[in-house]
Amino acid sequence: MSDPTDTLVGETLRIPPVAAAPTAAATGSPATLEADAISAWFGDHKVLDEVSLTMPAHQVTALIGPSGCGKSTFLRILNRMHELVGSASLAGRVLLDGEDIYDRGRRITQARRQIGMVFQKPNPFPAMSIYDNVVAGLKMGGIKAGRQDKDALVEECLTKAGLWKEVRDRLRQPGGALSGGQQQRLCIARSLAVRPRVLLMDEPCSALDPTSTRRIEETIHELSHEVTIVIVTHNMQQAARVSDQCAFFLAEQGTPGVIVEHGATDAMFNSPQDPRTTDYVNGRFG
Repeated sequence: MSDPTDTLVGETLRIPPVAAAPTAAATGSPATLEADAISAWFGDHKVLDEVSLTMPAHQVTALIGPSGCGKSTFLRILNRMHELVGSASLAGRVLLDGEDIYDRGRRITQARRQIGMVFQKPNPFPAMSIYDNVVAGLKMGGIKAGRQDKDALVEECLTKAGLWKEVRDRLRQPGGALSGGQQQRLCIARSLAVRPRVLLMDEPCSALDPTSTRRIEETIHELSHEVTIVIVTHNMQQAARVSDQCAFFLAEQGTPGVIVEHGATDAMFNSPQDPRTTDYVNGRFG
């Protein structure tokens, strides 16, 4: 039997048919995610070179660096979205609590249930209700649930995403009618519905106003005790506010992206070891 996969078209997820579905969402504790010597290509163009990074459980890891250094590519490799691009290839391993998500016997849908993704632009299903947007995550993950379970899950996930109080009286209204910041929190709620152990965020605030950005950052803080978070951000102040550790990516003079330096956020901003890190976090380039 073929393995159903999610497809991504213009940052909009299409729901695949589900063959055999578990009866309840798997609950798991936050996981440690480890990239081991990851290299990546698009065709003959190498975009990452031997990148290794441990993203500890219960922590927020920020990936920082100028545009074009491979941060978003690295993030998509962490939940097997890189392979959706026809010309893409990679080498190395991605370990979720020590198990390689790229092992031949491991299903793509299993990896994406455990490692969720929130994209740069909010991508709710616009014609679908707020309620149905949240439970759509179950269908993507191949999870069956009764109406009572769904009701409880919608409230739980919207609460965790900081949206419940704002939308609880209009759950049947279209998700596309929400503000940009609310749509992004709805996408977070949808990702949480399948009980991921890791949540990846690709510049989740770049299209949002300052008030919405602050609310998303509060949501990240609130979620970090129950899900491992990896966030790509170009906003140095945001990285300093939300993360426990940072990894600084750089691609110099047409070379593939590498991690120049990584470590605790306070150390990266206040006492970096590499002068290029000092220059970047102080806004001298990028």
